[in-house]
Amino acid sequence: MRTFGKWLGRLLLLLVSAVAAFLIFAPGHVEKSRNAITSDGGFPVSEAARNLHDGLIIGDWHADTLLWKRDVLDRAERGHVDLPRLIEGNVALQVFTAVTKSPAGQNYEANSADARDNITLLAVGQLWPARTWDSIFERAVYQAERLHKAEAESGGQLRILRSSADIDALLVDRAAGQTVVGGMLGIEGAHPLEGDLANLQRLQDEGYRVIGLQHFFDNALGGSLHGLGNKGLTDFGREVVSAITERNLVLDLAHSSPKVAEEVIALTDIPLIVSHTGIYGNCPVKRNYPDALMQAIVANGASDGGGVVGIGYWADVTCDDTPAGVAKTVKAAVDLLGEDHVSLGSDYDGSVATAFDTSELAALTHALIEAGLTERQIRKVMGENMLRVLKARLG
Repeated sequence: MRTFGKWLGRLLLLLVSAVAAFLIFAPGHVEKSRNAITSDGGFPVSEAARNLHDGLIIGDWHADTLLWKRDVLDRAERGHVDLPRLIEGNVALQVFTAVTKSPAGQNYEANSADARDNITLLAVGQLWPARTWDSIFERAVYQAERLHKAEAESGGQLRILRSSADIDALLVDRAAGQTVVGGMLGIEGAHPLEGDLANLQRLQDEGYRVIGLQHFFDNALGGSLHGLGNKGLTDFGREVVSAITERNLVLDLAHSSPKVAEEVIALTDIPLIVSHTGIYGNCPVKRNYPDALMQAIVANGASDGGGVVGIGYWADVTCDDTPAGVAKTVKAAVDLLGEDHVSLGSDYDGSVATAFDTSELAALTHALIEAGLTERQIRKVMGENMLRVLKARLG
């Protein structure tokens, strides 16, 4: 009996050790495999490109960094974005987007809303608070709390932006030589509302300002680009679109079905965004909207200058994830939509592989020069167009 008890104790110790090792090492291993960097870097950056880059205002519409188990204040050896790398890349404004549900077998073609949810397992494995394990809304709240905590512990180098006045103050401080990066909260798919419009105010209170309607599955608001059929807005979806418009929030059509995009255009007269995308004529894949629909999207809200699309950095939307390939996509977007309607939307840390991380953005500036963009066009694409839309919408 004593021998049995001794072996049982050893077995329990081994089990506890195995669970502890899994919780410590598995999240990092998963992220490293999901957010790979496909190149060793070394991309060319001319002196002229470096000088131009250092004087740019750079903004990025989309990074999923808050999903992963690492401190955004510390430089990591995995993933694409953290505060030290944002500073090194001269990024002035980064939208941090909360991912709250993702279907097993996720793909660009068709996903069921009833598929097993990957984020539940990730939340448990990363030891998120138990309240997040069965509540999509609480997952959004928790990711906002992570950014608020980072802001409080950043020594003033990270500042959460909620209004146009916040943006203006950030730009003044950066122009005066202060090392500070603006962070803004966005939601990737509005399913955290959990069917209750009152939750939009609660998310707004947490700091969310960029609201995507769908992600990889059809939800209570309407159809996804990757859902089951090209479904349009539901009655609840129309309520939410109206509320986003009235509350001066930014409406993001990334991942929405073409029919949803068309119905949003018919319902609104505000600048719209597609936060992370490519151009179909340059890379003809389902993930990229048809060119004519992209033109209609950016034409919306013309009295405020129209909308913008954020060009992503991963090969599924660019067909080439090198700086030259991303620059080629930007050039195609400028040619199709006009220089006032193109911006950056990396999808960093979004379970995509990229050739460069945010610290290496000067290589993109170099590639844009090589692609034939003028300095004025580069300034607009790298940040000025994004700032225009934000200031038009946030008030």
